[in-house]
Amino acid sequence: MFPEFHSDNLLQKEASILEKMESNKKFIEELLVQNSFTFQNFLKPYQRIQTELGDLVTELSHLNSVKNSEESQTIYSRILPKLSEYYTDLGQNETIFAALLKIQSTDKSLNPEQTKVLENEIRDFRLSGVGLDQSTKEKLKNIRIQLSDLTNQFSQNVLNATNAFALYLKEEDVKGIPESDKISAKQPDGTYKFTLHFPSYIAYMTYGENRNIRKELYDAYCTRAPENGKLIEEILGLRDEEAKLLGFETYAHLSLATKVANTPEEVISFLNHLAEKAKPIAIKEYEGIKSYAKSLGQNDLEPWDLTYYSEKLKKESFSYDEEIYRPYLEKETVLQGTFQFLEKLLGVTFKQIQTNVWEPSVLCYDLLVEGETRSRLYLDLEVRSEKKGGAWMHNWKPHFQDETGKTELPIAFVVASFPKATESQPSLLRPSDVVTLFHELGHALHHLLSIVKEAFVSGVNGVEWDAVEFPSQFLENFVYEPKVLQLFAKHYQTKEPIPNSYIETMVKAKNFMSAMGVVRQLEFAKFDMLVHKEKPSEERVQEILNQVRNEIAVVTPPTYNKFQNSFTHIFAGGYAAGYYSYKWAELLSANAFYSFVDKGVFDLEHAAHFRKTVLEKGGSANAMNLFRDFYGKDPDIEALLRLNGIAA
Repeated sequence: MFPEFHSDNLLQKEASILEKMESNKKFIEELLVQNSFTFQNFLKPYQRIQTELGDLVTELSHLNSVKNSEESQTIYSRILPKLSEYYTDLGQNETIFAALLKIQSTDKSLNPEQTKVLENEIRDFRLSGVGLDQSTKEKLKNIRIQLSDLTNQFSQNVLNATNAFALYLKEEDVKGIPESDKISAKQPDGTYKFTLHFPSYIAYMTYGENRNIRKELYDAYCTRAPENGKLIEEILGLRDEEAKLLGFETYAHLSLATKVANTPEEVISFLNHLAEKAKPIAIKEYEGIKSYAKSLGQNDLEPWDLTYYSEKLKKESFSYDEEIYRPYLEKETVLQGTFQFLEKLLGVTFKQIQTNVWEPSVLCYDLLVEGETRSRLYLDLEVRSEKKGGAWMHNWKPHFQDETGKTELPIAFVVASFPKATESQPSLLRPSDVVTLFHELGHALHHLLSIVKEAFVSGVNGVEWDAVEFPSQFLENFVYEPKVLQLFAKHYQTKEPIPNSYIETMVKAKNFMSAMGVVRQLEFAKFDMLVHKEKPSEERVQEILNQVRNEIAVVTPPTYNKFQNSFTHIFAGGYAAGYYSYKWAELLSANAFYSFVDKGVFDLEHAAHFRKTVLEKGGSANAMNLFRDFYGKDPDIEALLRLNGIAA
């Protein structure tokens, strides 16, 4: 029923992609010689062959992320410009575009899913430069090939810089570090290795008592990949040029053409409105940390002190310590409890499957709804040196029905960087790791529960970028619900359930310093939107960042902090002029979440309604319309403020 994932022979994967691109071109030529065009005889097979190519590319890009090597880097870098050229040529093919317009005007049998595919395709062809003269098309094509190369370089530079740094510390330098992190960091020679990989970095910044070492780590972290400063300038210059060739005022306007938000001004107004509510509270929070640090003899609070004193204050204010939760959050138990929770919440059952995987620790599950196998999920959750840091969901195959009526089922990967199990201790998670797991599973469920029959709008395909985080943020909110925690928070040695007092503390501590977290996200989002509203130089990028910090931030970092040089979300990921999407989607997720909480969390009728109106519909309709179908009205900003513990 499901194809197996094979992680061997990258050269063969490269050859398959090249071969598929060529066979697709020939197949499209054959499709175009038909006498008349319908959705069934043209767009059905067209979607299938493009999906097959996408599946092959996903295999290679996935392995480059989870088993990164010189070979995978070389092959992936080699294939990217060819793919970029393929998609650019495709998107500028006037004959295909004419066929799409013909279907739109003559095929009267289209259902809503098919209408959406057609509308999206016609829009995307226009965004690809169809209708432009040949020399402009050529310029656009070259820009996209260059951008593909530059953004890949940006990402690789960050990974290389992250891998290149390590501090080997003595026993006296790791005072305050929790035992579990010390076990992870311990080297055969008795020293402790701390790196810029996030689990290691954040452990020292949160608990490390040696201020000089915190500063050394902070400095290394925020000055990574200085060569990316020039790349940013090139990337933004090319994006601006691309937007203008397509008739858009700026790249920000181009980016929003495929999103729910309409204009950069609408987004900036939304961000400013949130900042007005959050900043006064964030200032109070910051003053609270400063006066607390002062009471401990630290008069000048620097950025490398912030996480450390914030954690101490949190511990003191709520007797909250992430570390005391870890014995209750053993990875395997959390996972089984999460599956139990999802069965109770959404009626989804997970059944473990033995199949080919790329690493022995990877797990595989089939998802069943009402006894029917609907999809497959791979989980790769532990940190490894050859794996890119962070966490993500990667969709491999979408749910769709091809031109012969055969149904393909969806497959997705969830990847994280949780602490590795050792001989003496299993992988013990922090509450924040559990939030990450729920978040990525939210993305996965959005993809895996789709019953849409058209590949291009199935699962996460075709979902507007500023709504794609809605199901993931919705799901992560449940981590703090006592009814949910009781399902899986059990001590890994004694099997005792987590004490109720711990849960109460965790819930109270959830919004500790949350306004500071909100303004930080707003700072990133506004910076992103503003740099994409012009064609800034490297110096001007810094000026824009400084200006945004003056308006929104409550903590001003040192001038040498070049955070932008490792901001892969917008300079190497899909979030260019779209970082605001996190908050925009959170607006939807907060309203949806409270609709469940107000019904006592587990309400299968309400859950089925959510599954059918949102999760199963994928990208087959406008996300805001799907939200209204579920919720019955527009989202309310008060729910977002309530979620973040910010009084309206």
